[in-house]
Amino acid sequence: MTDILTGQVRLAGEDAFMGAVRRKYTPQYRRDAAHLVIDTGRAIRAVADEIGVGEQLLGRWVAIERSRMDEPPPAVDLNERAELERLRAENAQLRMDREFLKKAAAFFVAENASSQTPRSQ
Repeated sequence: MTDILTGQVRLAGEDAFMGAVRRKYTPQYRRDAAHLVIDTGRAIRAVADEIGVGEQLLGRWVAIERSRMDEPPPAVDLNERAELERLRAENAQLRMDREFLKKAAAFFVAENASSQTPRSQ
C-alpha cells in the first residue's frame, strides 16, 4: 500500500508513525539508571527527564533493582522522620509568610500609587 501524500510504501496494519523506533537499553544501562534513583534518593520523574526515558519505565527498572538488592536502603529512622516533619512545618510557615508579604507589598504599592495625584506634579 502506498501513502498518497508522502509516497511511502506501508504494509497493511503498520503504524502511522513510521519513524518511531522502539529503543532498546542494555541491562547495565538499566541498572545504572535505577541506581541513579536508589543511590541519590532523587525522584524517579527528575531522573527520567534527565536521562530521557519514560517515568514508568524507569520506575519498573528501580523496582526490579530494589528487589535484586541484598540489603535495600534503610527506611527513614525516627530522628530523620521528626526532622522531616519539622522542616515541612517550617516550610509551610515560610510559604504563608511569603504570601502575606507579597500581598502587603502589593497593597503598599497600590496605596502609594493612589496617593500620588496630578496636583503634586
